[in-house]
Amino acid sequence: MNPYTLLILAALLIEFGLNLVADRLNLRCAGSGVPEEFRAIFDAEAYARSQDYLRARTRFGSITDTTELGILLAFWFAGGFGAADRLVRGWQLGPVLTGLAFIGLLLLVRAVCSLPFSAWSTFVLERRFGFNRTTLQTFMADRLKGLALAVLLGGPLLAGVLGFLEYAGQAAWLYCWAAVTVFSLMVQLVAPLWILPLFNRFTPLPEGELRDAILGYTTRVGFPVGSLFQIDGSRRSTHTNAYVAGFGRFRRIALFDTLVARHTVPELVAVVAHEVGHWKKRHIAVGLILGVLHTGFMLFLLSRFLRSAGFFAAFGVAGPSTYGALAFFGLLYTPIALVLSVVMQWVSRRNEYAADRFAAVSTGSPEAMVAALKKLSRDNLSNLTPHPLAVVLRYSHPPVLERIRALRRPGE
Repeated sequence: MNPYTLLILAALLIEFGLNLVADRLNLRCAGSGVPEEFRAIFDAEAYARSQDYLRARTRFGSITDTTELGILLAFWFAGGFGAADRLVRGWQLGPVLTGLAFIGLLLLVRAVCSLPFSAWSTFVLERRFGFNRTTLQTFMADRLKGLALAVLLGGPLLAGVLGFLEYAGQAAWLYCWAAVTVFSLMVQLVAPLWILPLFNRFTPLPEGELRDAILGYTTRVGFPVGSLFQIDGSRRSTHTNAYVAGFGRFRRIALFDTLVARHTVPELVAVVAHEVGHWKKRHIAVGLILGVLHTGFMLFLLSRFLRSAGFFAAFGVAGPSTYGALAFFGLLYTPIALVLSVVMQWVSRRNEYAADRFAAVSTGSPEAMVAALKKLSRDNLSNLTPHPLAVVLRYSHPPVLERIRALRRPGE
């Protein structure tokens, strides 16, 4: 084992161990009774069901993570990367096409391995708790559409990145950075118009009290909206959600039909106000900037390993290749990604508090936001008492009890 092998293996095992410990601690925090704040909305039976859901999802997640790590390590140390490399090199397609074939082959293997877990989660676990409404036809159609988008959108981008890294010399990472940045911004623009409607039906929110209340609110706070839609989320799941997407006149507010069915108009306006808060507080813009900087940082580091013989030897391939560096760098990046993830989750949780406060102040009704959070937690069987380690590692949103307490603290 060379130093790269040891570093990557240690990082993978540490990340796996941390998640395993967080899961166990999370389960220990469960089952201590309904928190006082939720006793009016969670009866004992409903709370017990949420605890069962937590345990089931935790066990399933642990099995999934263990199996996926085992498959990766078995594939790696059995020479799978080397075999795939020899296979595609034998086709003599040239650097870029060979790279597309190699990375495509690895992604296909990963997709095939993950498919049973995704199917079990959807058709067994989620159905057991009354969430799933996805048919087998919809499930397979979603994956085929995702594959088609990956080929049509991701393929040309990947070919461009491989081409720059292969032929553009020392400045290649800068060209790649520019290409990925432009691509990401274009996806942000076109996704609400052309990509998301491939998976869900967007119906204009009907005229009436809810539409008038939302548009009245967005006008009052100076947040122009191009479109206001209801999504047929119930076709796949009973989970609830809402989001704001797009820019300028292409911006749209989308509410899941499951959300609309279970909340009052003031609660729905509060949910929209929270999403508007992310935009008004520039969380979306800052997130995009941080994402661009992160991409540049990764590409710069990647450029340092393009011709490192020891790096490629760790994966059992014959020699350096641009596509190999691109494929393997994600594993080498694991420890940095873990640290950055913790930092970005912390930033995200701070932003959620700020968006909650914006919603409370701009609507003049903190209790509407509190009521919405309570119902969202009940309807999605959320874990009300997560362990702090799980929050640090995985939560982009603060625990709901902390959000409610923050909303009720004066002056925040």
